[in-house]
Amino acid sequence: SFPKDNAANPPHLTAFLAYKAGMTHVVRDLERPGSKAHKKEVVEAVTVVEAPPMVIVGVVGYIETPRGLRALTSVWAEHLSDEVKRRFYKNWYRSKKKAFTKYSAKYADSGKQIAQDLERIKKYSTIVRVIAHTQMNKVRIGQKKAHLMEIQVNGGSIAEKVDWAREHFEKTVSVGDVFEKDEMIDVIGVTKGKGVEGVTARWGTKKLPRKTHRGLRKVACIGAWHPSRVMYSVARSGQDGYHHRTEPNKKIYRIANGSDETSAQTEFDITRKTITPLGGFPHYGEVKEDFVVLKGSCVGVKKRVLTLRKSLRTHSKQSALEKVNLKFIDTSSKFGHGRFQTKEEKKAFMGPLKKDLA
Repeated sequence: SFPKDNAANPPHLTAFLAYKAGMTHVVRDLERPGSKAHKKEVVEAVTVVEAPPMVIVGVVGYIETPRGLRALTSVWAEHLSDEVKRRFYKNWYRSKKKAFTKYSAKYADSGKQIAQDLERIKKYSTIVRVIAHTQMNKVRIGQKKAHLMEIQVNGGSIAEKVDWAREHFEKTVSVGDVFEKDEMIDVIGVTKGKGVEGVTARWGTKKLPRKTHRGLRKVACIGAWHPSRVMYSVARSGQDGYHHRTEPNKKIYRIANGSDETSAQTEFDITRKTITPLGGFPHYGEVKEDFVVLKGSCVGVKKRVLTLRKSLRTHSKQSALEKVNLKFIDTSSKFGHGRFQTKEEKKAFMGPLKKDLA
């Protein structure tokens, strides 16, 4: 689902796709009157998610029916990149790569059919969503097939939403256009898979005594004689992890570009350094595109695609409205006990090494 629409605002997107890079920690002064830590430095864990610009390639109109939403029609852009075309094939290299060749011909006769479909959306639809995909050539996660999703357009009238979507066909939208610093957002993703687990790990049931016959990581009684079936509420072994989860209320601490030499610099720590730690993020690599720093942890493993969505709630808590001013972002190696923030700092401390002299 998406946030509630408000026609008074200009048309804007309500979600964005990003890739989990890894975690680090930050130091900041807490602004929380009444708290014992007010005006004191606190160290907090943060997650870095890389979010290269997304490409808008289509628009979908929905009408509301008694049984929920129904898609009225979809309009696609004239040109689609190979990244998104891969999404429509099971085996790309064996295919004829003919996807959307007939559809793009609709644009030949001054796009009369396209204009009619857009007018239909304007006339009948109550909800407008754009079709957008990620740019896989900008993130090095070992995948060429783009992730594709529908993102709701909120703000303005239906006609303004459709016009906004049409103007942005084949154009990119950056994460900074959708979210801003200090905003509270929801993170949607798939958790880290654990495979088949027993009841002790999966449900946290109490272990049986040491001398138990036939094992102790079990549920002793799985139900009464009657009703003569196992109830759904009884803990059983099975798949654990790899579940779809929505985590609300993650605060954005920073939005910047990974290629910027000062992307991890602060007013207090004036060292020129990028957000990528020494040696790169383990199991991910270097962050070179736009990124978002979120407070706390996020679901999933490294490289996993996450949906960042505008919050469904109206926030009034002090912690949600607090303006965050970071004093320090740690960029030491995350592979072992990192001591140095930059290569230069490490070189100055270690002195010339044998590998440098070769």
